[in-house]
Amino acid sequence: MENQCSFLFFFTIFASCIFNVCLSTEIHLLRPKHGTAGAVPVHGISCDSWRLGVETNNIRYWKTIPVECEKYVGHYMLGHLYRKDSNIVVYEAIQYAQSIDLRGSDGKDIWVFDVDETSMSNLPYFAKHGFGAEIFNPALFYEWVDSAKGPALPATLMLYRKVISLGFKVVFLTGRTEAHRKGTETNLKRAGYPTWERLILRGASDSKLTAIAYKSNKRKKLEEKYGYRIHGNIGDEWSDIIGTNIGNRTFKLPDPMYYVG
Repeated sequence: MENQCSFLFFFTIFASCIFNVCLSTEIHLLRPKHGTAGAVPVHGISCDSWRLGVETNNIRYWKTIPVECEKYVGHYMLGHLYRKDSNIVVYEAIQYAQSIDLRGSDGKDIWVFDVDETSMSNLPYFAKHGFGAEIFNPALFYEWVDSAKGPALPATLMLYRKVISLGFKVVFLTGRTEAHRKGTETNLKRAGYPTWERLILRGASDSKLTAIAYKSNKRKKLEEKYGYRIHGNIGDEWSDIIGTNIGNRTFKLPDPMYYVG
């Protein structure tokens, strides 16, 4: 009976994504492709194996995806498998969120969301820049950020709506800098994230910190200075969910396009 209930729950949120979120919120502005490029022979490297190494945090500190894997990553990101992989992560996150009793909450129970490739998708940008095969260009990327045109990742938008409905407060914690606060706020609201408890961006004092140190410090401040309790923490990079004060449960979304250490 428990297995049957779990299946029905999964089908419910999957159907919700298909009929409510995925159709009203595009991940990207390009035509989706079916499947991945896994059937295409790649000389000298298995792109399937490379992506597994990236997602398990065994391959680290890389600057670009292997040039041989550009089409593979493009097909994955624009295809149905990326959406399915994201959905299964969110399915687990929702299961966990629903297990927490917030009756009598003092308003300090929070869920931490990363922004890029977690809450927001930058696929319209990366589709024009090799899906991570090109060296990252901050000036071009932040020009895109300031345009505030990024679509929501449908699975994460579903999680956001669910945790809000359950009584959690939401904190967005991003590696974007304060110079891009206006564009980030505008984009979040346009994409379907109308409210949050805090939106934390890198300040001048954070500029020399690694992503892990920066996010750990901000989460520590949330808990120790402001008294929040981090129940859930979701991001696309390992640096979003490791370090200190990571929360009771962490959830890693797929992202083979870039590495943030």
